[in-house]
Amino acid sequence: MTLDQVVAELYGLPPTEFVAARTEQVRQARDAGDKALAAAIGKLRRPTVAAWALNLLSREASDDVRALLEVGDALRDAQRRLSAEQLRALTTQRQKVVNAVTRKASELAAGRGQRLTEPVLRDIGASLQAALADQSVADGLRAGTLTTAATYEGFGPAALTAVPSDGRRSVGTSSTTAGPTAARPEKPTPRTHRRADPTAADEPAPDPQAEVRRELEQMLAEVESARAAVTSARSGHDTAAADLADLDDRIEALRAELTEAEHRHRFTAATERSAREALQRAQKHLDGVERRVERARKRLTPDA
Repeated sequence: MTLDQVVAELYGLPPTEFVAARTEQVRQARDAGDKALAAAIGKLRRPTVAAWALNLLSREASDDVRALLEVGDALRDAQRRLSAEQLRALTTQRQKVVNAVTRKASELAAGRGQRLTEPVLRDIGASLQAALADQSVADGLRAGTLTTAATYEGFGPAALTAVPSDGRRSVGTSSTTAGPTAARPEKPTPRTHRRADPTAADEPAPDPQAEVRRELEQMLAEVESARAAVTSARSGHDTAAADLADLDDRIEALRAELTEAEHRHRFTAATERSAREALQRAQKHLDGVERRVERARKRLTPDA
């Protein structure tokens, strides 16, 4: 079995089964004499519950994940073209898709006997938001080998841990050094004074507001992203508040049931005491009657 096959199998398991399965895979690799494979398998990290649910999505709801990532592609395209109107429309669509896919993850996990808590659902939603903004997160989600949830703050790649095809863990971080082929800033060319050529075509003057407009468009995109984050947080808060209110109502109902049960207990206890006393009186009366019957029998003279 190859490392990719082991990774695909292990990261499809619930976190509670991961360690035992990984240990068994390490043993099998050692028994087969493949020490390098055994070492690589031993370094695989157990996924968090949120990461497992995200991996489950990529395996069992690939169409939903694909639709989500298509929204992310459209968002990045709109940001490159600085289309504020399209960004606003896509931001609304993004939140709807994230909420729908998060619910799908909850349903899939419940089908596996795992109820996802609110903090886990928030981690899943944050990871899906990050996948929309960061291609590296999208790739990890698509591969279904995430080990932790991802977050995105709007500056550079999101931080996540996934298992690439060679089994090594990769962490999405922004690069601080440029490669040898990276473009470098051009040195300003010295300006020379030339006589105006009356036959030359007039060149358009640079627009001094162009840079300001670009910055404004970028800030508008950040505003839309921040609004989406606020909407997501508000949705999480509303859900938690509704759950809390339901629990409060349940507690009140249980307290009312307890009060009613205590009243019934006192009433039944009193009834039981009265019935016990009546039983004792009836038994005492029966004993007296039976004694009198026995004495009467003894007084009877047998017939000759």
